[in-house]
Amino acid sequence: MTPQTITVSEFLAIINETLNFAYPEVIIEGEVSSFKVNQGKFIFFDLKDDTNTLGCFMMIHQLKLPIEDGMKIRVTGSPKVTKYSKFSLTVREIELAGEGELRRAMQLLKKKLETEGLFDPSRKRPIPKFPVRLGLITSGASAAYADFIKILGSRWGGVEVLLADVSVQGVAAPDQILGALDYFNHLSPPADVLVLIRGGGSLEDLMAFSTEPVARAVAASRTPTVVGVGHEVDFSLADYAADLRAATPTDAARLVVPDRTEITAHITHLAGRQSAAVSALIAGYHRRTDGALGRLEAALRYPREHLAALRQALERGLEHVLTERHTRVTSLTRLLQSLDPKAVLGRGYAIVRSPQRIVRRAADAGPGTPLMIQLAEETIAAEVTQASDNQTI
Repeated sequence: MTPQTITVSEFLAIINETLNFAYPEVIIEGEVSSFKVNQGKFIFFDLKDDTNTLGCFMMIHQLKLPIEDGMKIRVTGSPKVTKYSKFSLTVREIELAGEGELRRAMQLLKKKLETEGLFDPSRKRPIPKFPVRLGLITSGASAAYADFIKILGSRWGGVEVLLADVSVQGVAAPDQILGALDYFNHLSPPADVLVLIRGGGSLEDLMAFSTEPVARAVAASRTPTVVGVGHEVDFSLADYAADLRAATPTDAARLVVPDRTEITAHITHLAGRQSAAVSALIAGYHRRTDGALGRLEAALRYPREHLAALRQALERGLEHVLTERHTRVTSLTRLLQSLDPKAVLGRGYAIVRSPQRIVRRAADAGPGTPLMIQLAEETIAAEVTQASDNQTI
């Protein structure tokens, strides 16, 4: 049978179809070399072992953890021959092989995010002290969820818990966590706080919480976040990005709600202090009022004494004036009495009047002049018969 003549492109298409049929997906483990990013979106690197090298290609948005030359990784992808007849592996997922590689990748990513200020304490927000609505992101079947709900109810109670039931381990976990964060950040009305928790496990088990997308999403959350992943010694990048890090899931429950016993005791203590403060305030007002009244009484004592002295002085002055006036009136009365014509007449004198005037001299009344002689008790009518300065009429 004579072979059919085909073009280069047709041959490459046949090869790729054969590869896709025989190996639709392969998982290969090896060491990274020649890692580079092209145009900010294409990743090229080689995967090698002791004897061979395999070229790999992937999109940058598929990379969940940073990698660098020398790292041992497992890649999932499909083999392909490019149009330039170069054999390569189109990678869809990358996993770090071994705990040492995981820690190395975490340190690289942590350094990168720290440089961007993603973990800066100044950007972290306070957690509401008395949340009413709480968004919880975890596996609903996990012990971490049960412990969290138990502690939450025993400490406070009455909090509405909205559960986003997600995978917290494995390849699908990061995307599910991202979806839950996005859901809660668009929820109306929003939750007061978001809590992301998971129980203990190996570093590989907890890697979903240390991927770059999850760390960035926690930091970018519009709602304050609390992250409690693993045991107290475990740290994920989501812990660093959160507004508040909890040592464990149960510690997260203690941090997001207060203890009603402590609050009750605190309120009782405050009420006692307030009552004592009010009593002390009232006592202080009493003391200040008594002091003010004493000062007012002391201030008024001098005016009262001064007024009494003035009144006494006025009374003495009036008495002196009245006595003086009485003496003066008595003296004037005596003077008037001594000058009273009737008193003079009583001593034997008389007032002689002519029709024209009081006769004081003989020349005031000639012979024949009628006279009225006023005595002390009566009046005598007379007529001048003779007038002489040296003779009695």
